[in-house]
Amino acid sequence: MIKFNSDSKKQIIDAYNKNGIFLEGNILKIIDPENDIEFKNYLENAIDNDKSIRKKRLEVTKQIQLQNKELVNAQEDNSKLMVDLKDALQKAESAKKDAEEDLDLLQKKTQTELIGTIVKVALIIIIGIGVVTTFLFAAGFFLDKDTTLLGNAWSNMFGILLTNSFSIIGTIMGVKYATENNKDKK
Repeated sequence: MIKFNSDSKKQIIDAYNKNGIFLEGNILKIIDPENDIEFKNYLENAIDNDKSIRKKRLEVTKQIQLQNKELVNAQEDNSKLMVDLKDALQKAESAKKDAEEDLDLLQKKTQTELIGTIVKVALIIIIGIGVVTTFLFAAGFFLDKDTTLLGNAWSNMFGILLTNSFSIIGTIMGVKYATENNKDKK
């Protein structure tokens, strides 16, 4: 046991009275108040104060540990969410790329079908006009009518239709070529 002289006891009690400072820690357990009632009361108050302070510190420590644990868990959750977000972004980009490729393929297919339809219609018109003009020319020829004008018209008609059909096909191919070059530049 530690014993203090009366001057030391007085200084310790004065430190409490003037500044509100208690002795703290395990040293309080080994101080002998001897028969000094005032110092004994001081030591009992100091021990109670020390217990209260230790309890508060323990609560703060536990709270900080709990908060740290929550922060660690939140960080792990955030890391997992970031990984999931990156995966979702990659999947979305892949889906976008697939959709663009499908759209491009569909557009090319539609363009090819449209070109095929235009060519078929143009050929039907050319053949139809050619058949009608040939039929008129043949009818005029067999009916012994003057076919000079009809022959010239027949000849001009085929020339014009042939030129226009090549013009239509050339325009279609030019448009197709231009749209493919624009897509490649993008």
